[in-house]
Amino acid sequence: MINFNLKTQLSWRDIAVRTAFILVTVAAIVWIMPRDTRFNYKVEKGTPWRHADLTAPFDFPVYKSEAMLEKERTEVLKDFKPYYIYNEETAHRQITLFRQHWSQLKEMPGSELKIIISNRLNALYGRGIIDSKEPLNGDTAQTVWRVTGETAVLFSVSQVLTPKQAYEMLTQDTMVRNYEPMLKELNLNEFIVPNLIYDSIHSLTARDELIRSIAPSSKLVQRGQKIISKGDIVDDDTYQVLESFQQEYDLRHDASQDGLTLAGRALYIFILILLFTIYLGIYRKDYFDSIRSACMLYALIIIFSLLASLLVGHSLLHVFIIPFAIVPIFVRVFMDSRTAFMAHVTVILICASILQYPLDFIAVETVGGIAVIFSLRELSSRSQLFWTAAIFVVATMATRFALYLIQRGDLDTFDPSDYTYLFICGVIVFCAYPLLYVIEKTFGFVSDITLVELSNTNKEILRRMSEEAPGTFNHSIQVGNLAAEIARKIDANAQLVRTGALYHDIGKIQNPIYFTENQSGGISPHEHLSYIESAQIIIGHVTEGLKLADKYHLPRQIRDLITTHHGQGKAKYFYIKYKNEHPDEPVDDLLFTYPGPNPFTKEQAILMMADAVEAASRSLPDYTEQTIRQLVDRIIDSQVQDGFFRECPITFRDIQYSKTVLIEKLKTIYHTRISYPEEKK
Repeated sequence: MINFNLKTQLSWRDIAVRTAFILVTVAAIVWIMPRDTRFNYKVEKGTPWRHADLTAPFDFPVYKSEAMLEKERTEVLKDFKPYYIYNEETAHRQITLFRQHWSQLKEMPGSELKIIISNRLNALYGRGIIDSKEPLNGDTAQTVWRVTGETAVLFSVSQVLTPKQAYEMLTQDTMVRNYEPMLKELNLNEFIVPNLIYDSIHSLTARDELIRSIAPSSKLVQRGQKIISKGDIVDDDTYQVLESFQQEYDLRHDASQDGLTLAGRALYIFILILLFTIYLGIYRKDYFDSIRSACMLYALIIIFSLLASLLVGHSLLHVFIIPFAIVPIFVRVFMDSRTAFMAHVTVILICASILQYPLDFIAVETVGGIAVIFSLRELSSRSQLFWTAAIFVVATMATRFALYLIQRGDLDTFDPSDYTYLFICGVIVFCAYPLLYVIEKTFGFVSDITLVELSNTNKEILRRMSEEAPGTFNHSIQVGNLAAEIARKIDANAQLVRTGALYHDIGKIQNPIYFTENQSGGISPHEHLSYIESAQIIIGHVTEGLKLADKYHLPRQIRDLITTHHGQGKAKYFYIKYKNEHPDEPVDDLLFTYPGPNPFTKEQAILMMADAVEAASRSLPDYTEQTIRQLVDRIIDSQVQDGFFRECPITFRDIQYSKTVLIEKLKTIYHTRISYPEEKK
């Protein structure tokens, strides 16, 4: 049963590390997410609607377009009647000035012309003289308001004269023309001034009232009403509805909503990251023990959240083009399937929070991630990544098409653009192969592909071992076969332990003749050395192996297998020999002890068991099931009693399975051959 009392299991350091991962991840994702929560759809007339079905979240009016409003303004202003103030004093004043001017002229005959002009001026002012007809837009059929005191009456614009028109009418009068020679001295144009003054205040007020009478909207869209469906063509009417929705959406948006939205996102992301962290703490605590493993998991979450935020925030390509399947691929290759699924779901749910309609996205990407995890049990060749990408494309396209049929139920509005993005995404997933190398070097992992490459016996160090220490080389191959069989039986990494077995004794290359498997003719150089010296040479193959591993840049996991395949055991042959010959002397055990450490992973424990059993099996006098079983039980039970497996996650059940595999494999290797009879002559 799982113990959920994490407080009793975690130290303060563990709690601090987990808290730091949570807070840093949440802060980074919230910071990179788009701040603009306004309407952010790209709308183009005459093109299909590429987003999900859009339904009105609230009631809003459909505003008229500017062209429509301009047309209505033109129509309504046809009824506009400007106001002009009629000044009754102007006529009396100007006629008086004319008469005064007349009296100053000495050579003017009689008063007949003076009376005629005065009467004509009075008639002209009675019709009305205005500055200009510009406010009337040249429409002579229009009527205007003439305001006299508190009274306003309508009159036709055709009756109104400009000063120029009034002067021409006066001078063209039949009776006045008889006195044409005298008119030049009278300067009649000085006595013709406007007596109708445009009233801009009342006119503009009346004009604004007419314009305000125009309704800004043509209809009302109710909450829950579908605005447009995916694949529909955006015509003029729909475009105006979408534009109105955007205006209303922005009007309802304010700064307080930004703060609440940000707080909601932070809380949502915090919950997801917290649950993911709790999962790691309960089921995959070893990933937190390795800071690099934890960093990779949280870095992947941040990176893909950043990619989604960039695409959505800048309205770039469709979010389906982002290769989210890379997350479960990397986690599955370097860790395990369950963690790959949890990391993938966490990324998808976080990215869905910045999309307007996330249901399709969650369904498609979740199915794609599951398909990737199922198809990638192990990655040992490039072709596997190709098939994984192909399966991802098929799974996501099929899911997208199924959702389309559920939502639309017909093929009339089928839009292949989403499927194009999914295909491109599959290509990106396949081309992500070089990123595996980057992840390996950045976070210190080792993939199965790297292990397969390292197990190539044409590698320089392995070729040297086959030439300089052939016995050790053959021993390593046999240990690799035995260890791989055990690993497959108890669900460990078979490829890692097989490759590690090839390299675990590379240190023997430095002094191959001092190791039994490389000696021939029964001659041993240890005959001329003390037991302590011999023990130091035997023990030294571990440290020499580490030096060669550093020289040839072997991964950390391989170096760990080199250091732990003997753990902190002793070179027992020389240790016992020394004790037997010096029974009364104290023995410094450190002189005969390997530097260790003891195994701390299941693969290291497997290699220790396989190495010891395979080496000891060569000394059996005869190979029967009983002798092999006794040998295996004795060696592995001794390792258990010595505490070599206390620090590694291997169970007694795993150890028993390991014994069974070793016994069966050794029986097969050392099976008794029959003697062939000789033919009698």
